[in-house]
Amino acid sequence: MVSRSDILNANVLIVDDQDVNIRLLEHMLSGAGYVSVTSTTNPFDVCELYRKNRYDLVLLDLQMPRMDGFQVMESLKEIELDNYLPVLVITAQPTLELRALQAGAKDFISKPFNVAETLARVHNLLEVRLLHKKVHNHAKVQESRALHDSLTGLANRQLLADRISQAITHAQRNKNAMALLYVDLDGFKQINDTFGHDGGDLVLKLVASRLVAAVRQEDTVARLGGDEFVIVMWQISSAVGASIAAEKMIQILSQPYSIHGQTVNMTASIGVSIYSVHGRDAEALSKSADLALYDAKHAGRNNYRISNRIDL
Repeated sequence: MVSRSDILNANVLIVDDQDVNIRLLEHMLSGAGYVSVTSTTNPFDVCELYRKNRYDLVLLDLQMPRMDGFQVMESLKEIELDNYLPVLVITAQPTLELRALQAGAKDFISKPFNVAETLARVHNLLEVRLLHKKVHNHAKVQESRALHDSLTGLANRQLLADRISQAITHAQRNKNAMALLYVDLDGFKQINDTFGHDGGDLVLKLVASRLVAAVRQEDTVARLGGDEFVIVMWQISSAVGASIAAEKMIQILSQPYSIHGQTVNMTASIGVSIYSVHGRDAEALSKSADLALYDAKHAGRNNYRISNRIDL
C-alpha cells in the first residue's frame, strides 16, 4: 500500500508559462503538505528536468507558446523508462481534455482552479503512480531473483544459458572466438566440514567477488551450484588469451581467505573450451569445458587445462 507520507513526499513538477498559475499551484500543494514541489515556466526544460529527477507527477499546462503541452508529452514518452506517463494536464479549454487523455495524460484539471478538486486529483494520481512504481520495482526484483544466484548474486543457470547463446551469436557474426571456463574449488568440502555452512558460504561469496574482479565488464561470471562457477568470455584473440585468463584466476583464487578470524588457503582448477574449436553450441562447449576441468583435477589440481576435444 501507499502511505499518506509517501504521497506528500512525492516528487512533483509544475509546468506553466504563467508565473501566477505556478505560484497558485505551489501555494495549494504546500498548504496540503506536499514538500517536494518544483516548477518551470520553460517547456523546453521539462525533458532534461524529468531525466534528472524522474518526477512522480507532472502538472502540465497544455497551452504554452513555442512548445505546447502535447509536444512536451511526446518528448516525455521518448525518455520514460516504464511506459507510464505521469502527467496531469492543466487547461482552460474543455475541448482539449479528451485529446489530452488520448495523448497519454492520466487526468486533467480545469482553469480556473478548484482547490478541492485539484488536490483530490493530484492525490489520486500520485497514489496510482506510486503504487505502479512499487509493483514495477517488485517485478524487477522478482525477475532478478529468477536469473541470479541467491547467495552470490552471480548469474544462475538460466541467465548463463542466455549469455552463452549471446556470446556464440556474437562470435559467429564477427568471426572471432569466445571461451567458456569451468571453475571448481579444490577441497571445498573440507572448508564446510571445518567451518560449517556459514563459513563455506562466506568463501563462496569471496570467490565470486574475486572472479568478477578478474574478468572484463562484458564477460559473465555464473554459479552453477555448490563450488562450481562458469565464466563466459565474450571475445578472445586465441587460446593464449584464454590461458592467460585462466592463470590469472588460479592465482587470484589461491590467495588466502579469512574465515571467522582464521586464515585459510584454497586453490581452484579450471577447464577451458573455445568456440568453435571445441564446440559450436552451448551443449558442446559445456561438455568440452567440463572434460577439461576433469583433466585439470586429475593432473594435480591448482591448474587449468584447455580441452583436447575437437568438435567436427
